[in-house]
Amino acid sequence: MNVTREGISQTYSLIKEHVRQTPTIEIDPADFSLAAASLTFKLELLQHAGSFKARGAFTNLLTRKIPTVGVVAASGGNHGVAVAYAARKLGIAARIFVPTVTSPAKLARLRECGADIEVKGERYDDALNASREWAAESGAVEIHAYDQAETLLGQGTVGLELSEQAPQLDTVLVAVGGGGLIGGIAAWYRGAVKIVAVEPAAAPTLHRALAAGRPVDTEAGGIAVDSLAPKRVGEMMFPYAQKFVDHVVLVSDDEIQLSQRSLWQTMRVVAEPGGAAAFAALLSGRYKPRLDERVGVIVCGGNTSAVSL
Repeated sequence: MNVTREGISQTYSLIKEHVRQTPTIEIDPADFSLAAASLTFKLELLQHAGSFKARGAFTNLLTRKIPTVGVVAASGGNHGVAVAYAARKLGIAARIFVPTVTSPAKLARLRECGADIEVKGERYDDALNASREWAAESGAVEIHAYDQAETLLGQGTVGLELSEQAPQLDTVLVAVGGGGLIGGIAAWYRGAVKIVAVEPAAAPTLHRALAAGRPVDTEAGGIAVDSLAPKRVGEMMFPYAQKFVDHVVLVSDDEIQLSQRSLWQTMRVVAEPGGAAAFAALLSGRYKPRLDERVGVIVCGGNTSAVSL
């Protein structure tokens, strides 16, 4: 299944009654000592279940045939919370497999959504393997966090909304884990704006994949390990990244933490590390916009505790 603009538009028509149109906010770049013509934040952390993942979750549950046993998902946290939230709203059983690195905040959100939780292994891929064993044993439908056409179509609706809310943008910065969000956004814009990928230096999955010409295994660690650190990016998103992503910027854990604090101090936005990663590229100077550049930043998740900010 190709992820097209038409498909993303049709998906939005299907899911829009189940998801929020998250707001954008324009901030004077000078407030962050940045040189750019304008700075627009897309606050997707205000989405149901605390991240953009609700879009892909509802798309899967509304378009696929779901058996009585329900669905199963593996997640570092946000995807699982989104699937559990959407499943509860639609009256579907959900079992969520998470690794031990999943944050307490995300485990708490999973429990709030009433999911059946299984903790398996140290990393996302361990949980993924366990979830696939359960799917084969039980007949539950697997809802993949990023390597699924329905997931990409759902995440692409972030780009659709942003293009309507801020049609003037030249550039959009997007954090990358498995690549579902940036793949969907790139498939929507299709070169109409410059798409810049931002990854933790401790988990350079797309960076390594683009250098190799294909998804490859890489290290998976860092402060955003529960959202931006699978072993490799998805096969389905990769062609869209190759064609429509301008380049990848790598940011350090310290730069991500500084971004979290800055978002809180300036806008009272509480972003998780993965949600603050895209802005870290700007704040750190790893991405330097032109003086006339109109920049958009996706703040993609907020399932965290504010204690450390």
